[in-house]
Amino acid sequence: MKIAVFPGSFDPITLGHESIIRRAMPLFDHIIVAIGSNADKTGYFTLEKRLDWIKSVFQDCPSISVESYQGLTVDFCRDKNAKYLIRGLRTSADFEFERGVGQVNNRLAPAIETVFLLTQPEHVMITSSIVREVHKYGGDVRQFVPAGINI
Repeated sequence: MKIAVFPGSFDPITLGHESIIRRAMPLFDHIIVAIGSNADKTGYFTLEKRLDWIKSVFQDCPSISVESYQGLTVDFCRDKNAKYLIRGLRTSADFEFERGVGQVNNRLAPAIETVFLLTQPEHVMITSSIVREVHKYGGDVRQFVPAGINI
């Protein structure tokens, strides 16, 4: 069984995240959307809300599950018997950052392969940070998040 992990903060999940997950679905038997939890950081939206939103978006997709974790992503992958990490790339800056992380992960866990998927052009400008900023100042974020997410 090909199990992949798509890690992130998903604070909140965006249309770009949803697109990456849906496009990865045919490549893997199971995808775990994994919300990394950092004790030193407080999310803008609660962990529970983020978990619920992602579960709601993929409620009709039995091959998608949603979990939270602490610690190293590769350790979470090993615990879940996942051999693949999914990462989305929007820009060349994303590539440079993700390449470094991927190389470190490969040193820590050579059996786990990182798979990069390019963001669709219409989603390149959408980031969770931008969505939070728009939300913080009362803007309408519906055009940036999956349908049914009421922020």
